[in-house]
Amino acid sequence: MTQTPNTKDTLFILPPGFFDNERREYCPESAEAWGLLAYYPHIKDGLDIHYVKIGKPRAPMTTLLGDKNQNAPTLVLHADSPSFEDVGVMQKNGHRFINNARDMGAYWSKHYGTAWPRGH
Repeated sequence: MTQTPNTKDTLFILPPGFFDNERREYCPESAEAWGLLAYYPHIKDGLDIHYVKIGKPRAPMTTLLGDKNQNAPTLVLHADSPSFEDVGVMQKNGHRFINNARDMGAYWSKHYGTAWPRGH
């Protein structure tokens, strides 16, 4: 399913590498989300992807979801995006969102027909 730009879900995610703890690191959960997008590249057509920094506050996220919802990756669902049971959708400030890669995989499975995440 291809969405037009004004109806895309927004994915906030850490970049593949960043400097923290006096070394170059990556986020395993963001890597899991990127892995899903590599497995199923058609999902990217329905996303507006924004890199966020490792440090907090993460202004674009806090504007939408408040100070307590800054995990990366986080998928903010467009108002017109479908809703499903048992995929970890939460709500804050009128926005529906998913704040971890495993639940995103479950959501994308129901939304796009991809494989279901094992162990979910």
